[in-house]
Amino acid sequence: QVQLVESGGGLVQPGGSLRLSCAASGFTLDYYAMAWFRQAPGKQREGVSCISANDGSTYYKTSVKGRFTISRNNARNRVYLQMNNLQPEDTAVYYCGRRRGYFCSLQSDDYDSWGQGTQVTVSS
Repeated sequence: QVQLVESGGGLVQPGGSLRLSCAASGFTLDYYAMAWFRQAPGKQREGVSCISANDGSTYYKTSVKGRFTISRNNARNRVYLQMNNLQPEDTAVYYCGRRRGYFCSLQSDDYDSWGQGTQVTVSS
């Protein structure tokens, strides 16, 4: 069955970096757009970044542009999120999602499978 497993979260000081990884199994990653979402306590889940399946084009939430980079390795069935210059407002549980289709989207309703999430805490 479809499975997404996130890893790489942790506690980091402001200005620090983390690299999240999403291991995909049970389907062929090549044919699906993928994304990272996050959910902070008391807030709705929001789209952070996505990467399309056909040409690898990417899209970012405005507040993370220039700091976060999404990438994918279809041969290894992995999706990554490199996060630099992390700030306290980036604190959240980060989820990997699989979209129904090739094209990028930051709307959670467009996604049909989710991982269990990985906690990212930015604090001094």
